[in-house]
Amino acid sequence: MTTAYITHPDCSLHNMGPEHPESPIRLHAIQRVLERTGLIEQLLPLEARHVTPEQIKRVHSELHQTRLEMKLPIEGVVYTDEDTALCPDSLHAASLSAGGAVLATEQVLSGKVKNAFVGTRPPGHHAEFKAAMGFCFYNNVAVAAAHALAQEGIERVAILDFDVHHGNGTVDIFKERPEVLVCSTFQHPFYPERYSEIDRPNIVNCPLAAFSPASEWREAIESRWLPALDAHKPDMLFISAGFDAHKEDPMADLNLEEEDYRWVTEQLMAVANKHAGDRLVSVLEGGYNPVALAFSVLAHLEALSA
Repeated sequence: MTTAYITHPDCSLHNMGPEHPESPIRLHAIQRVLERTGLIEQLLPLEARHVTPEQIKRVHSELHQTRLEMKLPIEGVVYTDEDTALCPDSLHAASLSAGGAVLATEQVLSGKVKNAFVGTRPPGHHAEFKAAMGFCFYNNVAVAAAHALAQEGIERVAILDFDVHHGNGTVDIFKERPEVLVCSTFQHPFYPERYSEIDRPNIVNCPLAAFSPASEWREAIESRWLPALDAHKPDMLFISAGFDAHKEDPMADLNLEEEDYRWVTEQLMAVANKHAGDRLVSVLEGGYNPVALAFSVLAHLEALSA
């Protein structure tokens, strides 16, 4: 069995302007490194498809969708908040990004692949039940997790988020759903400063101070995430794979390297093997130095496909 690599060229049509860090260059850099190293030949490439309204409604309010559609411009860009802008093709790309996560889930659940990585954009983990923010419109990993829970035999899932920014949207969506364990490591205090202090049995928040060494990040995963995962016994794992905690990333102040991402991937694969029949889907979130992002994704995919 192999690892699926799911993307779509139209995800590059979402463009918030030449100076915006969440740019089409991110996906181009990943694709180029995967092709030059030859790893792409070891993966099963699949094109993302569009998400359905029913799949979105599992994790977002109808008003959320309506607001986005009303703000979609005919030309230029329109900001939904100070960081997040819509261009004419943004919701087209966002639909493919969320739909790609659903496709990954279905491929893994069907047994066609061992696991899957969704290399799409825009990202999703800041999108709350009724709010777009932080470069995110639909919460891709939440859509995928909710889709899994709607399938027979999947009663508990876990979402593991190692993006440098806290996945406030994922926490907002699942904070009252004990069948979903959400574990996050993130720089704190830092954007988005929402839901980082929440106290719920199914929410494991692991804040890290700026400039913390990678050893503290690893310790948080070993001491907090892994015991919580063993207690939860998820039927399927989802990763919010943000690579902006890399030491070269311009958006934050943590100190991870490619080998740290390889290590955490191996840890989570071991959990998936122990509890979930190897079922694991990883969804791209942040990462804003194109070179660091591409080589971090390479390490992540090398581990997933080993």
